[in-house]
Amino acid sequence: MPLVFETAARPLQASPLRTDVVCFIGHVAQRGAEPLLQRPLALDSWTDFDRLYDWRSRPLRAGTPERCASTLGAAVRSFFANGGRRAIVVRTGDPWPVLEAAPAPALRASRLAAVLPDSAGWSPFDASSWRGLFHLVGVEEAAMVCLPDLPELWALPSPTPATARPSLPLPEVFVECSSDEAPPEPDLGLQRIAAPRLDADGYAGWAAAVGRVRDFLARHRRDCLFVAALPIAGVPPADPLAALLASGVLAGNGSTADGASSAFVQLAAPWLRTRVSDDLPQRLVSPDGVLAGLIAANALANGTFRSAAGMLVRDIVEAEPMPAWGLSPDGPWARLAERVCLFAPQPDGWALQSDVSTSPIRAWRAGQATRLMASVLRAARGIGEPALFEANGPALWTRLRRQMESLLLDYWRAGGLGGASPDEAFEVRCDMSTMTRNDLDAGRVIARVSLLPVASVDRITVSMVLGAAERSGVPLAETA
Repeated sequence: MPLVFETAARPLQASPLRTDVVCFIGHVAQRGAEPLLQRPLALDSWTDFDRLYDWRSRPLRAGTPERCASTLGAAVRSFFANGGRRAIVVRTGDPWPVLEAAPAPALRASRLAAVLPDSAGWSPFDASSWRGLFHLVGVEEAAMVCLPDLPELWALPSPTPATARPSLPLPEVFVECSSDEAPPEPDLGLQRIAAPRLDADGYAGWAAAVGRVRDFLARHRRDCLFVAALPIAGVPPADPLAALLASGVLAGNGSTADGASSAFVQLAAPWLRTRVSDDLPQRLVSPDGVLAGLIAANALANGTFRSAAGMLVRDIVEAEPMPAWGLSPDGPWARLAERVCLFAPQPDGWALQSDVSTSPIRAWRAGQATRLMASVLRAARGIGEPALFEANGPALWTRLRRQMESLLLDYWRAGGLGGASPDEAFEVRCDMSTMTRNDLDAGRVIARVSLLPVASVDRITVSMVLGAAERSGVPLAETA
């Protein structure tokens, strides 16, 4: 047997400044007896995930042996297949059967609470109270979060398909015995089981859950983005964006963020059929894992402030619904791409056509701009935390300002900020003009940073708070 040597890829080190790490939270079975429930695990490869989680054991029906892939497992597979290098997985329980009657409200609420708990009894300083999404307060290196199970919590019941193969009469002929031939795989009817679909009420419930994730990130993790799949509508609308706006799922341009609208949220559509998704209902995988993998790969290769639009996805075969892309710049799908990250075919193959957030404010619309701001916040936190217990005065203010200016100068030199000079690209102030006497008495240091993302026509200003406010739960930064 020949001996083959391969150059091993250098493992990426854990760092709070990385912007490619994704936290997956949801239902998946585990292997072995080691308790993994509500326990965040950092994984650097698909092999690590497959070794720990029995992700292909989701039951088709309760009490029957037929199994398929879990939604979370398929999302993590898509993440690593599209360039992701590090994932954090929080298992919230075993997946429920694919084919079941509409769950009782109490059962649906318990499934949702495992992933997106109620804040009653929760404390960011008590790790024993962390469940589901709340683990993010202790997983600082996570730059994105995915909740792949969310659309299924409000999905319409799927009718049970016929799984028996029709027997076709064959002519009688002589064949040689072949005792070592493998029997054909059983037909589980997965291609005839509909992927999750939502009606108007389901969309409203899903949008409210996305809003809860948005509010949590806005208060506790402003440096983290929610990457989610836009659910398939039970009755596909002719104009998807108009339907989302009319139902209140997305807020109109210039209005207050509501529903699923936020600079903290990136939605992906449509659902995708890939070369490896035959183990899922209707052979469709949710696009959130694919999008998260592309964003992570783009951050590692080009920088988080570069758009991921245009990146090819080689293994996509089809989509549901099939996007009518390229017919008109004012067509329904082109307009949807202004608010949703859209996958569509092009001459070279399937590609990500848009990289946007769902924010109703145009300055926060470009996906790379929102990720740039999240990256700046993460880096600013690294600058500010060592100074938490220093004397609050001009010497500290000057040092923090210079460190922030040095950080932003690096972003500008790398091409992440616009402007012909650093003075045009950013401005940092940390002095008596950014703080009041009450701030000083409370031990707060406030630095006001204004910067020009390379993809934005507007300047974006944030206030970064250091001191007692952080410990009392006030957000680290507030957009202005």
